[in-house]
Amino acid sequence: MAPKPAPPRKFIDPQNMDLSVKPGDDFYEYANGNWIRQNPIPASKTRWGSFNELHEKSLDAMKSLLEEATKTTTRGRLYQMVGDFYSSGMDSLTLEKRGFDPIKPELARIDKVNNKQEFFDELAYQRTQGNGMLFGFGVTPDRKNVKKYLPQLVQGGTSLPDRDYYLKNDSRSLKIRDAYLDNLVKMFSLIGEEPTQASQDADVILRLETALAKAQMPRVEMRDPYKTYNKFTVSAFSKQTPDINWGDYLTKLGTKGQDTVLVQSPAFFRSLDSLVMATPIEDLRTYMRWNIVKSAAPYLSEAFVSQNFAFSRVLSGQKEQTPRWQRVSSLIDGSLSDLLGQLYVQTYFKPEAKQRMLTLVDNLEASFKEHIKNLDWMSDETKKKALTKLLAFKRKIGYPDKWKNYEGVTIARNDFYGNVKSASKWHYNYILNRLGRPVDRTEWGMTPPTVNASYSPINNDISFPAAILQFPFFDFDADDAINYGGIGAVIGHEMTHGFDDSGRQYDADGTLRDWWTKDDAAKFKERANQVRDQFFGFKVLDSIKVNGQLTLGENLADLGGLAIAYDAFKKTPQGKSKTKIDGFTPDQRFFLAWAQIWRSNQLPESAAQRILTDPHAPEMYRVNGPLPNIDAWYQAFNVRPGDKLYKPKDQRIKVW
Repeated sequence: MAPKPAPPRKFIDPQNMDLSVKPGDDFYEYANGNWIRQNPIPASKTRWGSFNELHEKSLDAMKSLLEEATKTTTRGRLYQMVGDFYSSGMDSLTLEKRGFDPIKPELARIDKVNNKQEFFDELAYQRTQGNGMLFGFGVTPDRKNVKKYLPQLVQGGTSLPDRDYYLKNDSRSLKIRDAYLDNLVKMFSLIGEEPTQASQDADVILRLETALAKAQMPRVEMRDPYKTYNKFTVSAFSKQTPDINWGDYLTKLGTKGQDTVLVQSPAFFRSLDSLVMATPIEDLRTYMRWNIVKSAAPYLSEAFVSQNFAFSRVLSGQKEQTPRWQRVSSLIDGSLSDLLGQLYVQTYFKPEAKQRMLTLVDNLEASFKEHIKNLDWMSDETKKKALTKLLAFKRKIGYPDKWKNYEGVTIARNDFYGNVKSASKWHYNYILNRLGRPVDRTEWGMTPPTVNASYSPINNDISFPAAILQFPFFDFDADDAINYGGIGAVIGHEMTHGFDDSGRQYDADGTLRDWWTKDDAAKFKERANQVRDQFFGFKVLDSIKVNGQLTLGENLADLGGLAIAYDAFKKTPQGKSKTKIDGFTPDQRFFLAWAQIWRSNQLPESAAQRILTDPHAPEMYRVNGPLPNIDAWYQAFNVRPGDKLYKPKDQRIKVW
C-alpha cells in the first residue's frame, strides 16, 4: 500500500493563532497567541521566538560542520583550523587541569606596572594582544571622507550593559549592582586573592567603573551621528587630555604616523584623563587585572565559567547555562567567521535563494521609489536626492564575494585560550592594516550563519546573511504574501534605515552630509516625533516603558518597510487577487506573515535589560505599533472604531 502524501504545508497555521482575540484589539496576540502559550522559553535561553528557532537551526548546522572537521586530517588548513578550535573548546578535562594558568603570564605583567606611564604602555600592549580595556579603539572610514580610514577612539571601560546600571537607584538597578559586587569578589577569589583583598578590589572596580559610566554619553545621544563625529589632529586632541600623549599612545598601538583621529566623545576622554591621574597605581593594576579575568573567564575552567554565568543570570534571568557546544560554535562563528562561513554556505545555502532575493530587492526598491515620488510633504529638490540615494543602495546577499584567510592565526587542538587570543590578535592587526588602504566596501559586518539583516549608512548597503533566508522569513514554496510579509518587509525595513532619523543624515555615497532642505527636514522631524511619542506610550514591565527615542530608528524602519513591502506585494498576481488560502485572503496572509516573524516569549529580566540597551522595541510592539498606521490592515481585518488598536484616519502616521 502506497504511503499517504504529506499534507500541504501551512505557512499560516490557525493552530498558532488565538482566534478568540479581535485582530483590532491585539493583532500580535491574535496572530501568535497559541504559539506563545505552546512554546515556553527553554531553560538555557532568555527568550524564544522565530529568530531563536532559526538560530538553533544555525547552531545545529555549525555543530555538524565542526564535528565533521574534527575527524579529518587530510582536507586542508580550513578544516584543521575550525576542527582543532572546536576540539580545544570541547576538551573540558584539559581546561579543568589548567585552571587559570593561561592568564597567569598576563597577570604577572600587570603586577610589574609601577607608574602611570607604565600603565599606559601596558594598556597599549594589551590592546595589541586583543585585550582592549578602559576605552574602545578601531579603524573606520571617516564619515565625512568615506574613502579614507582613520583611527577612532570610543568611550567604554565599563562591564555592565549600560551606564544606567551604575547610576540609577531603583530596586532593579540596586539588585544588579549588589550581584555585580558579589561577582567581582568571587572572581578575584578564583585567581587566589584572600577574601579581604578580593572585597577591597571589588570596591575599587565598582568605584572606577561608576566614574567611567558618569563620563559616558547616554545611548540616545549616541544615535546622533554629528554628536559622535569629532575629528582632531592628534596633537590637538592631546591638549584636551594633558596627561595622555595620544601621538605616543597611537604609535604604540601600531598606527604608524597617523596625524588625525576620530573621537566619539571628547568629554569622556577628558574625564578619563582626570580619573586616571587621580587614581592610585595599585587601583589601576586592579582594574587591568579584572579586565584580563573578565575577558578570559568563558575560556577557563568550570569555576570561572560557572561564576560568569551565575552573574549573567541576574541580568538576564536565564536559568541554565547555554550548552558548551553552542558556546564554542558561536565563538568560532565570530572568530573565524569566513572559514566556518564557507563550510556553511557550501552545505546549507541554495544559490537560487540569492537570485530570488535580488528580484525581491528590485521589487521593493521600485515600490520605495514610488513612495518617495508620491510624498506630499517633501519638495522635489529633496526627493531627487532621496531617489539618488535609494538607487545607489548596494546589496549583500548570503555571503561575502571574497573570504578572509586568517593568515597568521595559529590554532592548536589543546590550547583553547591560546586559540581565542591568536584569533583576537589577528582581528586587531586586520583592522590596523586598513590604515593607508582604500576603504573596502565589500566587507560584511555579519557572518553567513547569522539570523539577522542590516543597513550600513557609511556604505549605503543592505545585508542579508544566508541563515535568515528561511521560513518564516522566506521560503521557495510559499506564496508571495508570506515572502513579502516576511523577508520583503525586512528588506523594506533595512532600506528605510537609509532614511530614518539617523540614516537620513548620510548621502548616497555614505558621507555624513546634510542633503535636505530646511523645510523638508522640519517636516520629517514632525512625523518622526509622532512615531517617537506613540512608542513612549507602550508599557513593557510594571513601570518600564518603551524608550521611543532610543527605538525611533527601528520603529521608523518597521513602519516604512511594512508599507513599502505591502505596495510591492500588491503588484504580484496574488496581491491583485482575492483567492483565499487556508481561509485567509492574500492581504490577511501578508499581515499575518509580518506578525508571525515577531512571535516571541521573553524573561522579564531580559526584557528589562533590553529596554535600556536595545534600539529595537519589544516584539509585541513591532507588530501592534506600525499596523494601526497602515490603511490596508484596517480593510483586511475589518478593524472598526471601538477596537483597541483603532486610529482615526487623520491620526495615522505616514512618513515614508
